[in-house]
Amino acid sequence: MKVTILGSGTSTGVPMVGCTCRVCSSDDPRDNRTRASLLIRHDSRTILIDTSTDFRRQALRERLASIDAVLFTHSHADHVNGIDDLRGFHFAHRRIVPCFASSTASEILLTAFPYIFNEIEGSGYTPIMHLNEIRGPFDLFGLNVTPIPLVHGLTTTMGYRIGSFAYLTDCNAIPAASLSLLQGLDVLVIDGLRWKPHPFHFHIEAAIAAAEQLNPRRTILTHLSHDVLHADSGKLPQGVEFAYDGLKFTSIP
Repeated sequence: MKVTILGSGTSTGVPMVGCTCRVCSSDDPRDNRTRASLLIRHDSRTILIDTSTDFRRQALRERLASIDAVLFTHSHADHVNGIDDLRGFHFAHRRIVPCFASSTASEILLTAFPYIFNEIEGSGYTPIMHLNEIRGPFDLFGLNVTPIPLVHGLTTTMGYRIGSFAYLTDCNAIPAASLSLLQGLDVLVIDGLRWKPHPFHFHIEAAIAAAEQLNPRRTILTHLSHDVLHADSGKLPQGVEFAYDGLKFTSIP
């Protein structure tokens, strides 16, 4: 199973509009972060996690030819507002793509983007996706997908475990029941917004502490803000690193 970090940034992206801080002004390409999303390739199938605001840019960068399924973590704008850019794949292949989301996220997606999922009389649009409400673990193209409920401030999000890999973005706590689903990981990608604490996201110290409970072989911090300079990765403990756009790795499905 091949994994690509499509976007490693927080909701503003980095550089952030109107900012000239040392990270936003950095000439290190790893400090140039589009909004958080991820791609999984397995047995000729391509699975997208979240349609970030920057999805079109990410898809062009990675030369994506098709998307076979989409997993949504939650319905915040930076994770769903690129959904319309999936229409290009539909124009090319005319396939209805399955997507998966929690009941709360599903309701919001259906309200915000009705033309993506349903035929609207007189609109000229045809559906391009079929929405499946997540009720528990499910099989996707031979992969066992385990949804991982997470705490995101006053709301909840959905992480995903696929084989020995887990993706936990937009969270500031992992419930005890979810911790039991995350044992024996090879690679963990987890929210690590910034160095200072935040009410809705793990900051770097808290993300590292959460990873220590799970003890994966490799931990990658994502959803990074402009408070995080990639060159400061030397401050991280062994086995922990910062994500960057285009980072690729393999994991056991």
